[in-house]
Amino acid sequence: MKRLSIRARMTLWYTGILAATVLVLGGVAYGLLMRGLWNEVDSTLERVARAVAQAAQQTEAGFVPPDMNDLLRRFYGPNFANRFYQFLDPRGEIDPRLPRERGAPLAVSPKALKNAEEGYGTFETVQTAGPHPVRVFTFPIVARGRMIKVLQVGTSLEGLLRERHNFLWALATLAPLGLILAGGGGWLLARRVFRPVDQMTQAARRIGAERLAERLEGAEIDDELGRLARTLNEMLARLEAGFAQIRRFSADASHELRTPLTILKGEIEVALRSAREPAEYERVLSSALEEVERMARLVDDLLMLSRADAGALRWEKGPVELDRLVEEVAKQGAVLGRARAVQVSIQGLEPLIAHGDEPRLRQLLLNLVDNAVKYTPEGGRVTLSLRRVTGESAATAPPPAAAFPDPPIPRPLDGAAAEIAVQDTGVGIPAEARVRLFERFYRVDDARSRDAGGTGLGLCIAKTIAEAHGGRIEVESTPGAGSTFTVRLPLAT
Repeated sequence: MKRLSIRARMTLWYTGILAATVLVLGGVAYGLLMRGLWNEVDSTLERVARAVAQAAQQTEAGFVPPDMNDLLRRFYGPNFANRFYQFLDPRGEIDPRLPRERGAPLAVSPKALKNAEEGYGTFETVQTAGPHPVRVFTFPIVARGRMIKVLQVGTSLEGLLRERHNFLWALATLAPLGLILAGGGGWLLARRVFRPVDQMTQAARRIGAERLAERLEGAEIDDELGRLARTLNEMLARLEAGFAQIRRFSADASHELRTPLTILKGEIEVALRSAREPAEYERVLSSALEEVERMARLVDDLLMLSRADAGALRWEKGPVELDRLVEEVAKQGAVLGRARAVQVSIQGLEPLIAHGDEPRLRQLLLNLVDNAVKYTPEGGRVTLSLRRVTGESAATAPPPAAAFPDPPIPRPLDGAAAEIAVQDTGVGIPAEARVRLFERFYRVDDARSRDAGGTGLGLCIAKTIAEAHGGRIEVESTPGAGSTFTVRLPLAT
């Protein structure tokens, strides 16, 4: 079943709440009106009865005062055709000596007669032969401490019923009309309020992968719709940046793969043009093997980063002796340094243990050492150090959820961390390049990086591994004087 639009649901809710409010207010008004009308009738009857009783007490033998009609006109008005009064003896029977109003006599109930004997008045509603009921007040007339007569005054409830009918008719007529007008106004108001949402929807439909630079209007307004527009614009900005990164990543990956493939294809074509000596074929195959290995490393690195982004990369977590790990990496770095006449050594070590994946941490440090050796000229040196830091310098970044889907790395209770520094005396890094240094396929010197065999993924992988272990990686560099890469990892509890 098709669901109603938000505009229609808002209108229905608004109309329903308004209808409930009108019913409650109408019920309260009806109750107050009827209470007021009943009180007015009863108070009028009581005033008449007390005035008549006071006048009758002053007459001889308790007979009706001669100015009875004038007394009634003073309370009831000049026209009191629908008013009733009669006098009864103490037994509740009509005394033939006493005058009474024209028409059938009013009945007196035993309860009213008993209350009169006790000196109390009683209000009753009596149905007579007429079309409307009568409100009757029975009141005793007392002289010299005893009840001499019983007075009954009454009035027809025709006026009260007519007022009630007029009020209910007005409520039944005006309430639906007001609800219809309010519902129509609510619909128009909701339509006007949601018009910017419709415009945002149409604009969002126009924005595709090729038009991500467009933005929604209304973001400058400081209200709910303005905040929605700003949020959507921020999302579009993230999507645009993500698409740009994917395009750049695809272009860089294609470029990185095209270069070894072109070399491989050229060497094979040259080898197949004519017969060659076995040694020449061996040279071509060795060169092809180098290019294949380079492509394999590139594919492995890309696969590792893709799995980390998707949260599918698994980590074998356990205690890692960082001092032993740094020593092993320093030995491997020394082998790399000898080929380039670069000295790799350890400057300081502390016995520290972290919780993480030892092969990944070894890959992180090897990437940093390899990068330092590549950009250090002959005769330079690369040093590694490991120390414990606490306090502000030990603050670590939380691991990203996508890169580390498993439970987070345990943090030490005192906030201590291990700091591993890889320092070189190389060419240094310009300040404008440090912002993009950890991006994929980014190279400070593109030509020199390819000559050195780099793919531009080493530092990106190192940063991913460090953040996945709850740590971070920083760089300080002075052009011409060297660089220092610092990795901070939380220690095991």
